[in-house]
Amino acid sequence: MKKVLVAVALVMGLGSSVAFAQEVSNATTVETNVQAPQDEFTKIDVKELPEAVVQAIAKNYEGAAITEAYVAEKESGKIYKVVLTTEDVQVLTVLMNEKGEEVKE
Repeated sequence: MKKVLVAVALVMGLGSSVAFAQEVSNATTVETNVQAPQDEFTKIDVKELPEAVVQAIAKNYEGAAITEAYVAEKESGKIYKVVLTTEDVQVLTVLMNEKGEEVKE
């Protein structure tokens, strides 16, 4: 009887060790995150926006607050990407040229 119990214990021990065996690899994985440029726009301070752009936003988007501003150099001149938050908490993105005119891209 003791031999049967020892044999069962050995089989159980060997069976479970095989079930949990894993191949361990010492290879190091390197992850790189490449962030795509934001449409070639560079973030600027809101105070750096031209007066024409600020006045156009005040006129066309009354009550909206400028939260972020970006600029990009294009063939036609500078294009400003302005992120606005309206009174009813909507987030809008507007593209404007240096004269304060809206640009469609």
